[in-house]
Amino acid sequence: MNAHTFTSDVAFTPTVKAIQSRKGSRDAYARVEERGGWQSEITPDLAGFIEAQTSIFLATANGEGQPYIQHRGGPAGFLKVLDGRTIGFADFSGNRQFITQGNLSDNSRAFLFLIDYARRQRIKIWGTARIVEDDAELMAKLMPGDYKARPEQVILFTVAAWDANCPQHIPQRFEAADVAAALAERDRRIEGLEAEIAGLRAALGTAAAD
Repeated sequence: MNAHTFTSDVAFTPTVKAIQSRKGSRDAYARVEERGGWQSEITPDLAGFIEAQTSIFLATANGEGQPYIQHRGGPAGFLKVLDGRTIGFADFSGNRQFITQGNLSDNSRAFLFLIDYARRQRIKIWGTARIVEDDAELMAKLMPGDYKARPEQVILFTVAAWDANCPQHIPQRFEAADVAAALAERDRRIEGLEAEIAGLRAALGTAAAD
């Protein structure tokens, strides 16, 4: 990846900056650049956000620049932070088109898009990625326990820069499992209140009989 003056230059090309100037947002982003641009290290808060994800999008491009986005999913924790700049995950067997692997063979640039609909948060991560095959130790480290999927290989993503978007226009949605848990807790509380009411009615009935 080419060297940049600021980490945000991975996305803010001269053309992008010219458009920002024309549309009035350049001064605000210039102040971000004065502070060093976006972060390039995975902070503890970002690590927690990453490892809580169950659904992510990985973007790559082939040698001709044709972009491609692929969904990756698994149980919370399938996406793991290995160090301050590296994210890894087991790449499960799918339709076996191998477009992502082919793209990364020709062009290592990659992008991760993470979104939490319930909390209306999204994180954009720029970097490079590579495929690791036939590394049983690394695969064992990254494969989620008791998850019914066949791992094909490992993908390691090296972070160049990341940015958090505002929640504007993100619809609020909830995971089915979270909704089920909330409803189950509600039902337990209702059962407890009904039992308490029944007990009070019985006590009042006994007092009235006396």
